[in-house]
This record gives sequence, structure tokens and C-alpha cells, in this order.
Amino acid sequence: MRCMVMVKATADSEAGVMPSEQLLAAMGKFNEELVKAGVMLEGEGLHPSSKGVRVRFSGKQRSVVDGPFAETKELIAGFWLWQVKSMEEAVEWVRRCPNPFEGESEIEIRPVFEADDFGAEFTPELREQEQRLRARMAAKP
Repeated sequence: MRCMVMVKATADSEAGVMPSEQLLAAMGKFNEELVKAGVMLEGEGLHPSSKGVRVRFSGKQRSVVDGPFAETKELIAGFWLWQVKSMEEAVEWVRRCPNPFEGESEIEIRPVFEADDFGAEFTPELREQEQRLRARMAAKP
């Protein structure tokens, strides 16, 4: 199963406070372990929401809202995409993760939808289209 592992933002991450050299080294070591185990597919830190935008949808209308966004506890400071056998395995990996920030922090784990999760609505034609798109993405340098 694939899962998205999200590091929740803090007041410091939203203020642009960069991690210490010690934390960067610890996270680098942890990421190496994830890659060696075949778990990590992707992973990145994100700039504060002050550098982002949100696009709001209301029917056919679209509006752009510039950051920063108010609810820090609802924001993401970074993420990994992992391939694991179960949610329990993902939790065990997160338990081994260095604390991403000084003091309190939180990491959320959510399963990624797979083709079979969509049921009959995901027709053979739509599945084929999805496979073609994934093959094209994988072929890009």
C-alpha cells in the first residue's frame, strides 16, 4: 500500500525557521534507511504557506487566495510518499523518525487511493488511461 506521510506545520515552520544542521543530518540518515528498505518513493519539505496560494472552487468559478493561511495546525510542512505493507508498518517507521521540530510536532499518515478502491466507476477504459499517464510520468527525466 502507498501512503502519504505528512509533517504538520508549526509556528516556527510557518515563520520560515530552518532546521538545524543536526536535525538535517538526522533526517538525512532516516531517509537513507527508508530508501534502503524500499519504503520511500518521494519526500520533500515545503515552504511556508506565505509563499503559497489556494485556488477555491465554487461551481465553475475559481478564485485565488494568497497565503499565509491562518490555521497552522491544518498546514503541511513536508511530506513523504511511502510504499509499505500496512498502516502498522507506516506507524512503526514514523515512530523511528526524528522529531521534525523542536518541542511538539505531529505527523499524519493517510493511505493513497489505489485503482481497486474506486469500484465499478473506474471502468477498464479509465484504468487504461490512468496506466498510460503513469507510464508517461515515469518516463520523464
